[in-house]
Amino acid sequence: MQVNGLDHVNIIAADLDRSARFYTALLDLERRDAPAPLSPDTAQWLCDATGRVIIHLNSTDCPRAFDRKVPPGSPTGAIHHIALGCSGHDAAVARLIASGAEFTLNRVDSIGLRQIFTRDPDNVLLELNFPGD
Repeated sequence: MQVNGLDHVNIIAADLDRSARFYTALLDLERRDAPAPLSPDTAQWLCDATGRVIIHLNSTDCPRAFDRKVPPGSPTGAIHHIALGCSGHDAAVARLIASGAEFTLNRVDSIGLRQIFTRDPDNVLLELNFPGD
C-alpha cells in the first residue's frame, strides 16, 4: 500500500449552504450535489477545476456510513487543522478581506512558503499553503 495524496476532507456543517458559499468563494471550488443515496439538501461536494472532489460538506442530519458525534463549531476531535496546497496567495488574501473573514499570514522563508490560516463557518481551521507563490 502507498498513499498517493489527500483524497478529500469531510466537514459537518451547521448551515450547508453557508459553508458551501464560503468554500466556493474562497477556494474557487465548484459546488456539486453529492451522489445518491445522499440528497442535495444534506450533502454537497466541492470540486477543483479538474472535477476532483476536495471537500465533502454534510448537514448535521446527513446519513453517514460511519457516524460519530461531531457538532459544528466545536473542536474537531484530534484533527487540529486541514492544510491545502494552493496557488494565488494575493487573490486568496483579497477574497478573505472582501468577505470580512479573520485570517493570519505566515511565512516559512527557509522553504519559500507563504501561508494563510483562517476558519470556516463551522470553526474548522484551514492552513492554505502557497509554495513559491
